[in-house]
Amino acid sequence: MNSPADGVLDRDGLDALVRLLDARGRTVIGPTVRDGAVVLDAITSADDLPFGWGTQVEAGRYRLVPRDDGAVFAHTAGPQSWKTFLHPQREKLWEADRTPDGGLAVTEADAGQPSYAFLGVRPCDLRAIAIQDRVLAGGRYQDSGYARRRTGAFLIAAECTEPGATCFCVSMGSGPAADAGFDLALTEVLDDGGHRFLVRVGSEAGQEVLSAVPHRPADPPTRDAARDAVDAARDRMGRSMPPVNLRTLLGASQEADRWDDVAARCLTCGNCTMVCPTCFCTTTEEVTDLTGDHAERWLRWDSCFDVDFSYLHGGPVRSSGRSRYRQWLTHKLSTWYDQFGSTGCVGCGRCITWCPVGIDITEEAAALHGELADRLRREKQKEPEQ
Repeated sequence: MNSPADGVLDRDGLDALVRLLDARGRTVIGPTVRDGAVVLDAITSADDLPFGWGTQVEAGRYRLVPRDDGAVFAHTAGPQSWKTFLHPQREKLWEADRTPDGGLAVTEADAGQPSYAFLGVRPCDLRAIAIQDRVLAGGRYQDSGYARRRTGAFLIAAECTEPGATCFCVSMGSGPAADAGFDLALTEVLDDGGHRFLVRVGSEAGQEVLSAVPHRPADPPTRDAARDAVDAARDRMGRSMPPVNLRTLLGASQEADRWDDVAARCLTCGNCTMVCPTCFCTTTEEVTDLTGDHAERWLRWDSCFDVDFSYLHGGPVRSSGRSRYRQWLTHKLSTWYDQFGSTGCVGCGRCITWCPVGIDITEEAAALHGELADRLRREKQKEPEQ
């Protein structure tokens, strides 16, 4: 929805936006080029953004490539998501020290957290943040660390105009347009009118920030060009999920032969869960010094692909690669609904791009659908005539 308060930023205005947020004490996180990839890191000016860089992706393949048009948001999702900052890989929970009298002094970890501003959040990642909000902050047992980091985080979306070969957000209903969950939403426009960004306001905080940086009112040509660019992206998705009820499909495919096929390829490395913006599983570990006088408890990411993840007395529940991949895919696309009321997949394509053997979640879902359809057809043919 367009608003009279919407505006247009040029490159200088984008730089002013970053500098304003930085000057207000926020840690601004945005895309930047490092180590041959577009990664998320702290930035202090628009010069840190990946102007003139794009990406080429396929199953198991990611390449950074130069662009001639100077676009800044023309890259696909990199190996990180905003989960890296809201739900970090390792977090100290507490530490304990032995006291001179033989007692134990336990100290909670420092609760101080940065005041984040996220710049360039893709619509699929906006949806992922909303999912993690329900999982980690919306239930009966809240993750207090996540809630502290999430509260007050300022979100600047970047609508998708350059989908990659592994993107399938349209079929998951999570893009390429940003529909909710942002303070400001940028749509990059490059045409005869110049390089600029349509800015849509999504909150009072967003309105206040926009009013504090140089911008001009949104004009019809820029609005039209922005809308056309997002609509064109919707028609250029590289992949899609089969148009079926995935929750029902996975529930009816527990004994499918396809699990053997994917198990023969899967390395159970857990890359898919590490790059996924919604996977949230953790474990705790205690570490101590050599004297035994100091100990710490840490929370860290874990993965359902780890053979010890399902360990109970006597051994792991899911010892085979087949069972662990089935658990991941079934939970992501089906039983997530039972826990949290939605799918756990947003169609970002990271699990496809960063799988070392190129396993494609959309291909697996389509294969399961085909196998189920064949089985139901054979069963129908065997039914006696009435």
